[in-house]
Amino acid sequence: MLSGEIARRYGSAGLPDGTLELSFAGSAGQSFGAFCASGVTLSLEGEANDYVGKGLSGGRLVIHPPHDAGFDRSTAILLGNVALYGATSGEAYFAGPAGERFAVRNSGVTAVVEGVGDHGCEYMTGGVVVVLGPTGRNFAAGMSGGIAFVLDAEQRLERRCNRALVELGPVSDPEDVALLRDCLVRHARYSGSAVALRILRAWEVTLPQFVRVMPNEYRATHAQRRRSSHVTITQGSHGRSERVPVLSAS
Repeated sequence: MLSGEIARRYGSAGLPDGTLELSFAGSAGQSFGAFCASGVTLSLEGEANDYVGKGLSGGRLVIHPPHDAGFDRSTAILLGNVALYGATSGEAYFAGPAGERFAVRNSGVTAVVEGVGDHGCEYMTGGVVVVLGPTGRNFAAGMSGGIAFVLDAEQRLERRCNRALVELGPVSDPEDVALLRDCLVRHARYSGSAVALRILRAWEVTLPQFVRVMPNEYRATHAQRRRSSHVTITQGSHGRSERVPVLSAS
């Protein structure tokens, strides 16, 4: 209802980041933060049911367990199934594991979660998903766009990933490394994640444990976009050249 009113008053652009910040505590029902618009941050200390962030449209969602929780935060499910279904833009930071079909048909959201069930990133077409924990089976099935970074400390991802359309590889490209680190920094900032803080403190040791999951066709487009963001300018009669950044068409 809130996001609908924002859309009526301000259109699809929504509001500037940080305009509205709402905090909740307890157990949220179905579709917490559905269609959340730009400029709105919803923070929940507790847990949530299915369809968290369905159709997320530019807002920011944060869920973390209670600070005095008497359970193992690394294994207790924090949010239910089909989170971020059909989400188009925005950010989501979940300091705990999610259920099945996480980020199905995500087309533009950046999300960090600490474990997912079966069919994670199914039919994903864009955005960035960082998984700081195990995945279920059939990860990345039908994934045609976007990037996923998975902390694969136990080296199980290759067996659980549907590799029909995607390629697995190390996180070695400097831009990918910077992107991953930025996601972790923001995750720690917004959710207070102990997992993110632990990774950042042991960054050089932990980084090699991450696996980049990228669709084959998207990888070629992604590389071309990066090349097109630079031009080569030849200077002087010696033919000396350097690459300088320019705005890309995208």
